[in-house]
Amino acid sequence: MIYDREKILKPFIDNSFYMKSRTRDGIEAYRKGDAYLAIRNAAGEKVTGAKINIRQKTHDFLFGANIFMLDELETEEKNDLYKKTFASLFNEATVPFYWKDLEPEEGKPRYAADSPKIYRRPAPDLCVDFCQKHGITPKLHCLTYDPFTPSWVPKDLQIMKKLLEKRYREIAERYGKSIPGMEVINETLCNGPTPMFTDPEFVEWNFKLAERIMPENELIINEASHIWDSLFRYNRSAYYMIIERALAKGCRIDAIGLQFHMFFRSEDAVDRTRMMYDPQRIYDVMDQYAGFGKPLQITEITIPAYTEDAEDEEIQAEIIRDLYGMWFSHPAMEAIIYWNLVDGYAHNAQPGDMASGENYFRGGLMRFDFTEKKALKVMRELFGEIWRTNICTEAPDEMKFRGFYGEYEIEAEYEGKKTCKTVHLGKNRDNRFEIVLG
Repeated sequence: MIYDREKILKPFIDNSFYMKSRTRDGIEAYRKGDAYLAIRNAAGEKVTGAKINIRQKTHDFLFGANIFMLDELETEEKNDLYKKTFASLFNEATVPFYWKDLEPEEGKPRYAADSPKIYRRPAPDLCVDFCQKHGITPKLHCLTYDPFTPSWVPKDLQIMKKLLEKRYREIAERYGKSIPGMEVINETLCNGPTPMFTDPEFVEWNFKLAERIMPENELIINEASHIWDSLFRYNRSAYYMIIERALAKGCRIDAIGLQFHMFFRSEDAVDRTRMMYDPQRIYDVMDQYAGFGKPLQITEITIPAYTEDAEDEEIQAEIIRDLYGMWFSHPAMEAIIYWNLVDGYAHNAQPGDMASGENYFRGGLMRFDFTEKKALKVMRELFGEIWRTNICTEAPDEMKFRGFYGEYEIEAEYEGKKTCKTVHLGKNRDNRFEIVLG
C-alpha cells in the first residue's frame, strides 16, 4: 500500500458536509425531471390499475473515455475485452485526431479503417464505426494542438494557417455529420513560444475558422489540469481570460473543457492534490467558468491507484466516486471523460510498461490483465444503478414520476394486454406521454 488514506482523502473529509449536500441537491435539481403519464385504452378511456414498468435505457448526460486503444492491444482476447467493456459502460468516446499521427506524410491522412497502424492512434473511421454500432457519441480531439504538428509543416505562420484550413475542411467534409463535438484548440497555456503563438489572435483565428467550416458542430476549447490548482484566480485566471477575450472578439465557443489529470508521483500526491481535491475549490472553478453561460466538460481525467494493492485501488475508487458526484451535480456540466480505460497504455508508456513507476500508467479503471478495479465497479454502479431510474408500480389513470434525463422504455399491462413505448425524458421539454393499451 502506498496511499495514506487519511492524508489523501483529508480535503474530502474536511469538507464532507458541503460536498455531500451540494452534490445531493444538485443532482436532484439538475439531472432529473418530472414526467407525466396518461393511461388510456384503445377507445381513449381512462384506465386505472395498470401495471407499469418504467426502465431507463440511456443517459442524456455524456460519460466515457478515450478510445485510443481500439484494436491496438497485443492479443485478440484483449481487443475483444476492451470493446466489450467500452460498449457496455460508456456513451461517449474521445477519438484521436492528432495531426502529426493522422497525417504523418503530407497529403496522406490515415482516415480509413485499414490505414497503417500507429500506436494509440486508431484510424478515425474505425472509431466512428464502432461508436455508431454501439450508440456511443464520438468527440474529436483535437483540431489544433501545437506539440502534435507534423514535422513536414513549415514554421512559417501563414503557410501553417493555410495547411490548417485544409485540414479543417477535410475533417469537416468527412466527419462533420458523424462527430458532433470538435475540440478546436488544446492546451494553449502549456506550450510555446512557437510560430503558432506568435500570432496574438491565434486562438480567435482557430475558432473563427472552425465556425465558418463547421457551423453545425459543437466547438470546444480545452485546457490542462493546472486550471484547478494554485493558478486559479477566479476571473483573473489565465484560461478564463483567454476565453473572455475570444468571446469578446466574436468567437463562437460552445463548450469549455477542463482537464483533471493527477500526474503526480506517489510521494508528491498528498501535497499536489490538496487544492484539486478540495470540494470548495472544485465547485468554485465550475461556478466561475459556468458564468460564461456555456456548458462545461471534464474532458480528461486520470486518478492513479499507484499499485494493485486493494487499499490503493479502494482509495482510487473513493476519489472517483466523490469527484464524479460533484461534477455530475453541477448544472453547467454536460460530459465527463475518463482518460485511459486500462493500466499500462498511457501516453509515453509502451504496452505494459509500468516500470517507470507509480505514475499515471496505473491510472486506468482496469488492470493490465483486464481484471476490473473497484473504480470500474463504481462507474457501473453510479451510471447503471444510483443515477438511473427504474420503477414498477400499479398506476392510476394518470401518474407522475421523477427520473434522470434520458430514454425510457415504458411497459404497461392491463387485463392481459401489454403495450411497450419508448419515450425521452428531456430537460426543458413538456415530458407528457400517453400510454394506450390495446
